[in-house]
Amino acid sequence: MAAFVRLLERLGWAARAQQVVEQEVGEECSVPGASGSLLAAPRCWQRLHGGAAATSGLRFGASAVQGWRARMEDAHCARLALPGLPSGWAFFAVLDGHGGARAARFGARHLPGYVLGELGPAPQEPDGVRQALRSAFLQADAQLSALWPRGDPGGSTAVALLVSPRFLYLAHCGDSRALLSRSGSVAFCTEDHRPHRPRERERIHDAGGTVRRRRVEGSLAVSRALGDFAYKQAPGRPPELQLVSAEPEVAALARQDEDEFVLLASDGVWDALSGADLAGLVTSRLRLGLDLELLCAQLLDTCLCKGSLDNMTCMVVCFPGAPRPCEEAISKEMALDEALSHKVAELYASAQEPPGLNTVFRTLASEDIPGLPPGGGLHSKATVIAEAYSKLHQTPGECQEEW
Repeated sequence: MAAFVRLLERLGWAARAQQVVEQEVGEECSVPGASGSLLAAPRCWQRLHGGAAATSGLRFGASAVQGWRARMEDAHCARLALPGLPSGWAFFAVLDGHGGARAARFGARHLPGYVLGELGPAPQEPDGVRQALRSAFLQADAQLSALWPRGDPGGSTAVALLVSPRFLYLAHCGDSRALLSRSGSVAFCTEDHRPHRPRERERIHDAGGTVRRRRVEGSLAVSRALGDFAYKQAPGRPPELQLVSAEPEVAALARQDEDEFVLLASDGVWDALSGADLAGLVTSRLRLGLDLELLCAQLLDTCLCKGSLDNMTCMVVCFPGAPRPCEEAISKEMALDEALSHKVAELYASAQEPPGLNTVFRTLASEDIPGLPPGGGLHSKATVIAEAYSKLHQTPGECQEEW
């Protein structure tokens, strides 16, 4: 882990982090960025979470990392069974806080209960369930408002997956996203709620607000979120028609045997990788038989190495049709790791003076290396490279943190 952190520092992300701080201050953006909101070095320790339900064939993994941000403001929840509903119903959500973690933590703790309460014992699919999800988000936001300290800033985006035996329901507000992989390709992906989208801009203007610098009132970069109550005070307008709304967009997708997995993630993940790249990387890791929480951890490491500076949370929910472990894929991956370690050793031995880790990585990046993971490329092998380098560079009795 120390070697990986040092690689991130030496690839130049610290300088980029400072540029982001200066940009945020220059834009006078109080939420989410502020001076000093980024660290000098990333915190890469990850919190893993996973589980499975044998009766429904569902399994999930999740991981979260603080990264370069001074505080961890993401949260997530997973319910493989919902009390009072038949087997096969489940709920998962990722929430990305801004201006603090309170709204995200509240949503992770209470949103499943509001969803269950709105569904009732006999959900009407699909229209009744879609309306239940909308009502659950708005009720959760109303309760959060009642508890929120008056005048305090902060809020949270959210993306949720509700699974039934017949449908997949994807509900989101803000810029946390979800994608569905089906038959080896992206079958569906949510669209961020940004103030410049025509429907969002119209609602903001109708509520008496403005969109400046592609932000609500020149400040908030998303147009739907839990919290952010300073933007929900237009008189005479219901919650779903305020400048910022907690009403989610809900998609109902009929389940198919070819459904493989749904990926839920906060925006820091999407800053680094496209939907197609994420789907390809997840698929390739599933063929290695990785535990889903470790798969998510590898995905977040890849995003860190590609330059994401935000908190990140990702969750992968797999269905019975997900790609299965493949001996050929496992053998090729092991051969790739050995080849990379050998290349690191060759570069180290051939240099007149020991090369820096960033030099080794950039040299490898300039080469045509076959068999790199789709979507992630060499960045998804950063930990392998860093570990191989640290074994060569560390002298007897030397602390690994000192090189």
